[in-house]
Parts: sequence; C-alpha cells; structure tokens
Amino acid sequence: MSSAVLVLEDGRTFRGTTFGATGRTLGEAVFCTGMTGYQETLTDPSYHRQIVVATAPQIGNTGWNQEDGEAASAQDPNKIWVAGYVVRDPARRTSSWRATGSLQEQLEAQSVVGIAGIDTRALVRHLRTRGSMRAGVFSGDALGTDAEMLDQVVGQPSMLGADLAGEVTTDAGYIIEPVGGDARFTVVAVDLGIKTNTPRMFAERGIRVHVVPSAASMDQILELNPDGVFLSNGPGDPATADANVALTREVLDRGLPLFGICFGNQIFGRALGRSTYKMKFGHRGMNIPVVEHTTGRIAITAQNHGFALEGEAGEEFDTDFGRARVSHTCANDGTVEGVELLSGRAFSVQYHPEAAAGPHDAAYLFDRFTSVLEGVDK
Repeated sequence: MSSAVLVLEDGRTFRGTTFGATGRTLGEAVFCTGMTGYQETLTDPSYHRQIVVATAPQIGNTGWNQEDGEAASAQDPNKIWVAGYVVRDPARRTSSWRATGSLQEQLEAQSVVGIAGIDTRALVRHLRTRGSMRAGVFSGDALGTDAEMLDQVVGQPSMLGADLAGEVTTDAGYIIEPVGGDARFTVVAVDLGIKTNTPRMFAERGIRVHVVPSAASMDQILELNPDGVFLSNGPGDPATADANVALTREVLDRGLPLFGICFGNQIFGRALGRSTYKMKFGHRGMNIPVVEHTTGRIAITAQNHGFALEGEAGEEFDTDFGRARVSHTCANDGTVEGVELLSGRAFSVQYHPEAAAGPHDAAYLFDRFTSVLEGVDK
C-alpha cells in the first residue's frame, strides 16, 4: 500500500495509506457513527460530495453484496455516492456468506479515493471541535506539498449554498408497484436523492409509488392522480431548493397529504415559513434518540444531515396552510427532528424511518401516512 494524506481546510493533516482508488478527491469531511451498514452509507445519495469518516475502528469485514445498495436513482443501486472514505483499520478478509466481493475491490472499481491507517478518533474529535469542513484525500501522483494540497482543498466550494439534489435525482420517472396485490393508494415521490428502501416501504403497505425527478412540476404530479406526495432525503443546502419549496406549497394548497424525510423535512419546513441553518457537525449515524412531543415516545433513529430547521420543542406557529408545530426534537441537542400541520394531513421528520440497516423504531411513520391516505376523501 502506498502513502495517502487527508488534508483539512484548517491545515490539519493526517497521514496513512491508500484505501480504494489512488488519486485525489475533494469534499466536506463528516463523520458517521454507525457500527454497521457501511454499504448503505456509501451508496446513500445524501452523502454526495462528502468525505465520510467511519468512527467504527474496523470497516469492511462483511465485504460487498448486490442487495444492500441504496442508490435508487442510479442505474446501479450499488453506485457509491460518497466523495471519499476514511477508515482506521480495513478488514483484511471478507467474512459474510452474502458477500460478492470486498469493499476494497468495490472502492477501486468505482474510483473512490480513500485513506486508511489514521487515528480516526483524533480526527473525529477535531471535527466535533472545529466543525465539518472542506477536505481532500491525496495519494499517488496527486500527492504534493502540504501547501499545494491545502490550496486545492480551500479552492473547492463550501457545502453551505450547495445545490445538489439535481445532481442525484433520477433522469426519468419510474414506478414501484405494491407487494402482493392491487394498489390501495398512489403516492408520488419527489426524488431529491431517494434511497432504494423508501419505495419498498410504501410497496409493502399496498401503495404504488411514482418516483419523479426533483424538477417535476405540479401539473406533472397531478397527471399521475396521486392520493399523496412524498418528499425524499437528499444532499446539499435546503436554502437553495426554492423550486422544491414552491412545489411543496402547491401540494399543500391543494390539500394533498404530504410526508417528508430528511431533506424533505427541511423543504416542508421552509414551505411552512421556517428557516434553515448549517449545523456545526451534523447528525450522521444509527443511534440518535428523538422525542415525539405529543406522545413522549422516544425512537432510536438513523440520521444523515448537516442542515436543520429553526425551532423549539413543541413550538406551535401559524402558516399559510393552518396551524403547525415542531413535533419532534433530538434528545441529545434539541435539534428540530419533525414538523407537522395540526390538521394531520402533512408531516415530516428529519431522520430515516426507512433505514435499511436499522434501527427500525420509526417505521411506523409509513403506517401513519397510510392512515392519513385512508382518511382522505378524493
């Protein structure tokens, strides 16, 4: 293995060895605390343009398979969306009956530049203290002096102000049919970076899903005669998504039931008049507790976001579509984790109830949305 260097925009460097492809990659350095599910993480479109640091000390022992990819909008669901991968100790041997290859092989095949053998605990402590920041991984011919590499890192655009949903959305609409029978309802899912398991969760509840590009118009949605609309997860700064916010307002104006997750939560919140902000280092992992304020129920959730909505726990506020409230917050830091109209026809959460790698505490939200569809007269 040859030498590799991780360079952060504040000048901090970490030296290790190549992992995956050799070359250069640039992106925002973020850390993910998940102990499992690295394949789902790497293929999640929400990580587009981010260099992911794994806090788990060993990565790669279960290899790579053909079933767990979450890149729904890509031709290949196993397309890796992360800009780069940073690990401490890559597994030397793949040990899973489901594996069709190794993680190293897949990173190489998809030209994903990574680095291994660094003190990831020190790196994560640095990012927690200083915040997520621009970074680069360099190896092989891309290696240069520290000053040369730092110039490339600081020369890249920031995630603040990044409009990325259009880069990960599907090129054309497609349909996921319900499991085991006729469709009870039809839902249009606006693909802002949707994951493979989301339409599957709807299909298991007898719902036909029309996945449409992020630039779909209200007229195009109405042509599909939907019973409800879904706003997916996705990458980038929600403050740039004015067109999606306008579309959401049209959906709400027509009284269509609406459900959103992650980026979709931020879009829905903006449609209700709330503002968003960039978090210091975000929430990325599978063990984040969320409080539902109407019930006091706590769910352990999977999350992946670096932006959030402004608001306070249980806060109620007026909107153009009726009274609304902050329905969920993070038990760790009070971050807004969900908003809803008091009418019950539209709601969203910041976390991932469809999390394929788990946990599954929040899967009931798909049932809640199905109940909303059942109670609507068309």
